[in-house]
Amino acid sequence: MTQLWKNQAFTISHADDGKFVGAGLRAFFEYRDPGIRDATKGKFGAHVIRAVPGMESPDAWHNHELEFQMAHVTRGWVVFEYEGQGEQILHEGSCVLQPPGIRHREGRHSDDMELIEIISPAEFATRDEAAPE
Repeated sequence: MTQLWKNQAFTISHADDGKFVGAGLRAFFEYRDPGIRDATKGKFGAHVIRAVPGMESPDAWHNHELEFQMAHVTRGWVVFEYEGQGEQILHEGSCVLQPPGIRHREGRHSDDMELIEIISPAEFATRDEAAPE
């Protein structure tokens, strides 16, 4: 039998199997890893991200050095501000594709906010940035 996929493994992640951890990019969010990084040997990554109730964003401008970043809100709401695009309120069902390197910041979110983020590559650098003019 010919293998139909290359450099990827079949994987399934169930919400009741995964644990959220606070050791992620932002202290005011918790992250659950559905196994995409390992299944794609780091070519892609994904996180289920949820707000830590009572914690607020420091509202810091930054950017990411990556090729692809998409977020889909599954619960609650979150406010992002993007360079050249202004403030955007994303709520349950909203999806955003953030172009590589765009300066942005997370301003505020509901305590029940949860979103799915898909990125490529799985490992990437984040840089603090000055606010756009």
